[in-house]
This record gives sequence, structure tokens and C-alpha cells, in this order.
Amino acid sequence: MELRAQGGRAVLVGERDGTHTEVDPDSLPLPAGLAAALHEWAQVVAAVRCDDRNHRPGGVTCELVSRRGRQLAGRLAAAVGAPVRYADPVRGELEQVEAPRSVSETAVATEPTPWATGLTVTLVTGVIVTCSAVVLSLGLADAAWWLAVLANLVIAGGLAPSVWIARHTPVWRWLAYGVMAGIGTAWFGLLLRLLF
Repeated sequence: MELRAQGGRAVLVGERDGTHTEVDPDSLPLPAGLAAALHEWAQVVAAVRCDDRNHRPGGVTCELVSRRGRQLAGRLAAAVGAPVRYADPVRGELEQVEAPRSVSETAVATEPTPWATGLTVTLVTGVIVTCSAVVLSLGLADAAWWLAVLANLVIAGGLAPSVWIARHTPVWRWLAYGVMAGIGTAWFGLLLRLLF
């Protein structure tokens, strides 16, 4: 598939059975706004002539038109799941544009898991949450055991949404694990105190 700007419209040119066929981007199932952005780019290409009379090739305006077309070709490649040839209206060159990789894919593929640091953060967080909850529970259990249970329910219920959201975030997951371990240990301590 090849992206071109012709007469103020974006056109996708494909080859089928040895013949070139032109396809309007509006007829394809593209993400919202992509077809409109392609046509808008083609209108700018038609309005801005990048020749020696109006603008030199390599001028700022022409360079922006060329770069925007290349970006749209990348979005189109991502949408169709295949490389797209881009007919640069400024340079008159045809180049292959691949779908851009997302930043999260690149980070996940190259970043190792920091086990030592992460488990240390989990341990420290767990100790802090355990000590805080146990001290609160023991103080309230001396007055009435149901106050200690209620306080632990409020602590667990208040922290649960944040822990649930953070459990898959690369840095915050270690804190979430520590909070979960700390609350579990505090509940265990409260049960031991109530039994003995």
C-alpha cells in the first residue's frame, strides 16, 4: 500500500493482479480521525507548493508537510498492520514506513525487573504497615475487640482501591505488595491477640 496526495485528497494506491488500484481512506476501517487527518494533510500539500517559485525544498513549511505525511504513514501502517510506502510530495521520493513501536513495548522489552530493590521496598513497606495496624489494633482491642476489627476493616477498605490499581504499575507494585503483606500480617496479629 502506498500513501499519496493527489489533488487535495489522500489516496492509497495498491496493486492487485498487476494493476494499480486507488482507494479512498474513507472506505477503509481506520481509527477515528485518521482518514480526516490524511485528507487534511493532502489539502495542505495542494495549498503549499514546494518548488523554486514559492518555497524551496528543505524550507520550514515544506519540511513540516513532509514530516506530517511521514507521521500519518506510520499511523496508517499501525492501523493496517503492515508497512506503508510513503510518496513524499516534497522530495519526490518513495520510502517504506513501518508501524511505530509504543514506548511501553520498548520499556518492557529492555528493562529488567529490579528484584533486590523491589523486595527491599516491599519488606520495609510491609513492616511499616504491620506495625502501624498492630499498634492501632492492640490499643483499640484493650477498649473493645470490635473497635479493633472495625479499625482494621477501615484500614483495609481504604487502602484496597489504591493497592488494586498499583499492583501492575512497575514501581508502585512493590509498595502494593508490601501493603498487602502488612495488612495480612496485622490481621493475623489481631486474631492471635483475640485468641490469647
